[in-house]
Amino acid sequence: MVTAIFFTVFFLICNAGALFLGQPSFGKIPHGARLERIKQSPHYDGKQFVNEEETLFMTGNKSTLAVWREFMFNTKQQTVPDTALPAIKTDLKKLPGDKDWVVWFGHSSYLLNLSGKKILVDPVFYKGSPVSFANKMFKGTDIYKPADMPDIDYLVITHDHWDHLDYETVVELEPRVKKVVTALGVGSHLEYWRYPVEKLLEFDWWESMDLGDGNRVTATPARHFSGRDLNKNKTFWASFIYESPKRTVWIGGDGGYGKHFKQIGEKFRNIDLGIMENGQYNPDWAQIHTMPEYLGKEMTELGAKRYLTVHHSKFCLSKHAYFEPLENAKRAAKESGKPVLMPEIGEVMYLDEPAGIIFNDI
Repeated sequence: MVTAIFFTVFFLICNAGALFLGQPSFGKIPHGARLERIKQSPHYDGKQFVNEEETLFMTGNKSTLAVWREFMFNTKQQTVPDTALPAIKTDLKKLPGDKDWVVWFGHSSYLLNLSGKKILVDPVFYKGSPVSFANKMFKGTDIYKPADMPDIDYLVITHDHWDHLDYETVVELEPRVKKVVTALGVGSHLEYWRYPVEKLLEFDWWESMDLGDGNRVTATPARHFSGRDLNKNKTFWASFIYESPKRTVWIGGDGGYGKHFKQIGEKFRNIDLGIMENGQYNPDWAQIHTMPEYLGKEMTELGAKRYLTVHHSKFCLSKHAYFEPLENAKRAAKESGKPVLMPEIGEVMYLDEPAGIIFNDI
């Protein structure tokens, strides 16, 4: 009798898990022609994508289970603000098309206008996890939705993690997106979500494409990982260089410090704005997110004229205080001697001249 009850419960749990993982929002791992292309990548080992440098998912002495248990149940100080964060609701559709600007929406979501082209990066406007009750947005940071966006020339998805690829957001945006720029394999999710395959531009590191009208995109390395379910690293992750007629912008995506910062800086010596990951770091996963002590070094080696840091101020995905990344950005500005833009969520930062608060010396 006990055995029968055990197997019945086990069967029900397995079925519930299968139904949960079978939701459309989990996407589809690459197969068919897309998988065959992936197999040709020098960064694919036959089973999964790998980083150029050996990279540990967990860097401490704790087990993955112990790390997650500590994150979920141990007391964390000031990881979530008590009150709503300041934010500005800008009418994005009325912003000038003849000026270059960037508007940050919190975490790693932002909209660029470069020589009249609208580039929307990693938009997460509904939820950053598979379930609505986890990974909630901070108060005041949820004021933008897909309907607020103008028509998008290029939707850039750096990788397929939930806090960068929001199913509801991209499905709602699809009719107003001309092209998607993303890393190898990520198009499998988008095609499953009814994006026409002709809209999807998937890149391996260092692959480049002329987009016309003096615009060009190049996929560059990142030290990270991927996966929306139990399948890890079946799709790739990347950063991107976007070159317009007027300026070059580095879209950093997620990842830890590595030799690629110097490589990118040496190959692209005229980066006007570098958009850097800064937040959700921890010593337990020190190689897949940028630790604060490396942020200034990354800025120095990339060599951009100025920086904007993202991946903070919207979600609690680590154990540091919610305001700590902003202090890191100020410190990195002093260490690198590079100015850092510090906008509020929704603030328009015009790139033709200095805008917002810029820290040349702290």
